[in-house]
Amino acid sequence: MKTIDIPKDFTPTPGWRTYDDGPFSGQEFYDTILKESFIEATDNKEKLKIILDGSNGYTTSFLNEAFRLLGQKFGSDFVWDNLIIISNEVPKYVERIKKGVYAMESK
Repeated sequence: MKTIDIPKDFTPTPGWRTYDDGPFSGQEFYDTILKESFIEATDNKEKLKIILDGSNGYTTSFLNEAFRLLGQKFGSDFVWDNLIIISNEVPKYVERIKKGVYAMESK
């Protein structure tokens, strides 16, 4: 199973929504790690495991942007069905990610 441990593989201090908002944004995470890892996992008929625990926290805009872009690119149901989100420290992050994945469907 392909795994992304955000604090170890990206940064322990995630930023805001876009590149314009500063370093380690949700957009940067999507562009540099998330998109290719998702493609690799699903091409191998695997789910992508995302570990959130161990960071200094996540803004809603970081989570929304990264996973909104993923849902927009690959389709919300396909994305949600192929993710395993680990957030034992702050379980509500899982729901925030789900809202991001499905964000484009309400537009």
